Amino acid sequence: MRTTTGSTSGTAPGSVPATDDRDPAGIVADMVDHVLALAATWTAWDGRPVPADDRVHTPHKAIRRVADHLVDHLAEMEARLVGEETQPDHWHASATTTGADLAPFTGADLDEARSRLTRLARIWVNRLDALTPEQLDRSPGTGWTFRQLAFHVAESTYYADAVGDLSPTRMPERAERIPTP
Repeated sequence: MRTTTGSTSGTAPGSVPATDDRDPAGIVADMVDHVLALAATWTAWDGRPVPADDRVHTPHKAIRRVADHLVDHLAEMEARLVGEETQPDHWHASATTTGADLAPFTGADLDEARSRLTRLARIWVNRLDALTPEQLDRSPGTGWTFRQLAFHVAESTYYADAVGDLSPTRMPERAERIPTP
């Protein structure tokens, strides 16, 4: 797990995710709601990857990265709760853009994303709600606390924000910021 090195989605390498008094389960659920609200505009995507920072992003890649991030850290939390070693991930992360990432984003893809991310958020909410404040802030094993993990996972909005709002009314904005290849 990359629990001590941070990620492109927000936490700087080597830093600890900032937390506050918000409910960690709520911030994970809010993140997924935010991602899905943007994803609802992505059926208008014109097929051009969106550059952000040193990467390119697409609707499918954003959904993949959010889901992978949720799965990765959920697996970490579950392993630590039962006293197992965490398994290192082998995701290609956002550095890789796959052929599948470049596919059109259709209404069916949006439905799939809603089902996948809503279920993952529900698992996170259920797991976090079952933990005591002590467990959230003094988590077993090596790595960030579970509260910090939740706040880190919530940074996955980065991927959706990189693609942005592709509503037809917002498309002229995108045409101005992205050169045609």
